[in-house]
Amino acid sequence: MYIGIDLGGTRIKAVCIDAAGNVLYQCFYPTNDGDDAVWKTAIAAIVKEIREKIDVPDVVVGISAPGLPDKTNSSIAFMPGRLQGLENFVWKDFLGVPAFVLNDAISAMMAEARLGVAKGRSNVVMLTLGTGVGGAILIDGKPYQGSFNKAGHIGHLVIDSAGDRDIVGMPGSLEDAIGDCTIVKRSYGRYRSTQELIEAYRGGDIFASEIWLTSVRKLAIGLASLTNILSPEAIILGGGITAAGNDLFDPLAKYMDFYEWRAGGNQTEILKARSGDFAGAIGAACFAMEQASENTLIP
Repeated sequence: MYIGIDLGGTRIKAVCIDAAGNVLYQCFYPTNDGDDAVWKTAIAAIVKEIREKIDVPDVVVGISAPGLPDKTNSSIAFMPGRLQGLENFVWKDFLGVPAFVLNDAISAMMAEARLGVAKGRSNVVMLTLGTGVGGAILIDGKPYQGSFNKAGHIGHLVIDSAGDRDIVGMPGSLEDAIGDCTIVKRSYGRYRSTQELIEAYRGGDIFASEIWLTSVRKLAIGLASLTNILSPEAIILGGGITAAGNDLFDPLAKYMDFYEWRAGGNQTEILKARSGDFAGAIGAACFAMEQASENTLIP
């Protein structure tokens, strides 16, 4: 059996899947970000709980976490400012079972690629639109992590070279164009969240419409750029901002009609993620299954 654990800043979500991808069990615990002993102990308790519930002694664990994994996907090598105690913590040594670590956005993409809207596709890009903008890339059916495991940070794609620098120093990034982290700045203090902005947009507010549609247009520019660079079959959008539904996807489609280069009439599908709140955990379990197979931990 394969256990997937999604270590978030607020909650730890966990699932257990079998080799066919069926979810057999799921649970969640609070993270308590300020105390690493608490969330490490909680993850150990989750693994113990699942092993007892499913009554299978041999398990492989996948952990979805923010940050950049090391080259062997044994630990998170770089995660400044959050989840103190996560960096260079080797989970297999702590848990006593095979364990593999993956960036949280790539985990969400793995869930969609193996069991979700992108199942059966070989070349896919995923963006998670929330407080920030995460990203992940699937090439030839495999998650692409790149040198230093940094690939997929699509939120730092530059949309406006004259814009303010984002958290990694890039000017006018896609993350700053649509992420919830900049909504107060983008709306000149009028809205505190993207949800508030969308509600005003739905009510016909002209100012809200200008702010929102500018953000969606910049998203389309970023996505069209990705189609030129990676030429994926599909781009998956997940995260809290996709709860806007048609208010996001309808104007986005119109902007993509304008910006996307559709050589030979080929158009990139824009899909909404469907794995939900447990996507990171499910993707981590799928990654653990594949890593276990590649490392001959399973037949």
